[in-house]
Amino acid sequence: MKASDAEILMIPGPGNDDPDHWLARWQTRLSTARIVTESDWNRQGVSDPTGTALAAIEAAEKPVVLVAHSTGILPAILAARVASRPIVGGFFVSPPDLESKSTLARKLRKLGAYPRDPLAFPSMVIASRNDPHGSYDHAGDLANAWGSLLVDAGDSGHLNGQSGHGPWPEGTMVFAQFLSRLTV
Repeated sequence: MKASDAEILMIPGPGNDDPDHWLARWQTRLSTARIVTESDWNRQGVSDPTGTALAAIEAAEKPVVLVAHSTGILPAILAARVASRPIVGGFFVSPPDLESKSTLARKLRKLGAYPRDPLAFPSMVIASRNDPHGSYDHAGDLANAWGSLLVDAGDSGHLNGQSGHGPWPEGTMVFAQFLSRLTV
């Protein structure tokens, strides 16, 4: 599949909508990509990142490829489970561990746990061996549950701007290979 054959919905977590983040950089190079952001994860009862992701999926005019980073992964997966539009692939980078005491985990816990059933579409989980928000073993456990291919990013931190992954050319290559294997 070519990028032009799908709508690529990029779902960052809060604080990852920086224009130097690899998601923003990729969006400028992929004509069918757009970033789906939740306005405010912190306001109780107002924020609905799953609903925001679901609305973006339902508004798509082409088959959807989800690209989610960090705390954007859980709402992306929860939305994909109930979407009526076809999801043809999921590319999930740096899943945080909801059992940790981190701020990221606290924000996500209000959405519930990661679903454990296999995803209905091909997917890939990219994880670092030294991510401060989720262990490689945790990412491997999720990948196994979802039927995803697990990609070892080595000692790369949280795969964001703070870990030196603004442009993230290695990720671009992995994503291009992933896309080329998807079918509509």
